[in-house]
Amino acid sequence: MSLKNTLEIDIVRASSSHIDAVDFENLTFGTIFTDHMLICDFKDGAWQKPIIKPYEPFLIDPSSKVFHYGQAIFEGMKAYKDENDDVWLFRPDENYKRFNKSAVRMAMPEVPEEVFMDGLKIILDIERNWVKKGLGNTLYLRPFMIATGHGVIAQPSNEYRFMIILSPAKSYYSGEVKVIIAEHYSRAANGGIGAAKAAGNYSAQFYPTKLANDKGFQQIIWTDDATHTKLEEAGTMNVFFRINDTLYTAPTSERILDGITRKSIIDLAKNEGIKVEVRSVLVEEIVTAAKDGSLKEIFGSGTAAVVSPIVSFSYQNTEYTLPKIDHSFALQLKEKLTKIQYKLADDTFGWTVKI
Repeated sequence: MSLKNTLEIDIVRASSSHIDAVDFENLTFGTIFTDHMLICDFKDGAWQKPIIKPYEPFLIDPSSKVFHYGQAIFEGMKAYKDENDDVWLFRPDENYKRFNKSAVRMAMPEVPEEVFMDGLKIILDIERNWVKKGLGNTLYLRPFMIATGHGVIAQPSNEYRFMIILSPAKSYYSGEVKVIIAEHYSRAANGGIGAAKAAGNYSAQFYPTKLANDKGFQQIIWTDDATHTKLEEAGTMNVFFRINDTLYTAPTSERILDGITRKSIIDLAKNEGIKVEVRSVLVEEIVTAAKDGSLKEIFGSGTAAVVSPIVSFSYQNTEYTLPKIDHSFALQLKEKLTKIQYKLADDTFGWTVKI
């Protein structure tokens, strides 16, 4: 599958590149950006002509509504380079659909498909040298939209800016991941914006995550807001639990993000003959399974980390350590998924898109 370009766009190329100054072997996630960015503004009720221009700061009015009422959404995607120097995206149509689902929930205008999809193709064509070959090397893509309309009256903006910026990346998490199960704080509530990839969802996590970090844990497994008895997400990832030889994960809802890696892991697991149950997972049953030895694995899934195994969890001041096992579903599924993404295995699902 490949993307066909139908977008009318202005392109202003950078006079020089800083790619040679980048140490690609020692990248800190999300801190280095490529030479160009895409901008498309929404004004007077319509999307304007997009432009790709050199990456640089831009001016914005202090009364812009993004600062005062938090109208901001984003997506996280990756580009991969195969051994033939071809560049690929992984399920970008799902990112596009989720982006506009977030836009609708945040009372923002939907971005046209040609701006999002063709914009990705064109800027990746320009920046393809930033996509390095080899497992673990990716170019992280950050499409986002902010409210740029002026004024502090509490109502939706009438102007917006859609952008795409790109950042070379390696693995997101390193070392062992230990989590604490939330007993008081919640990521989202019914009727809220938990299913949207909205900026506020992430800033609201920072304080309770800091408290967990202070106790020696890297992330939180969030529980439902009403009873704190149902396990929902792990930090910024969807979460899976393996009890004996069955994988369990919570269903998506108004509180839980519809993760693209999550749904890919579910399809891969079923294809491998692994039993998967999508249902509410209770704290009580995971604690019981940890005590009787039937809890074999917990792992998070997401674009940045792909699959992140969890070595232990804490609940009510008791820490439970996961066993070290030879046949890890987490590692098996991560290998299957990354081989598809890097074109090292046949993509029988039709997930990869050539640039």
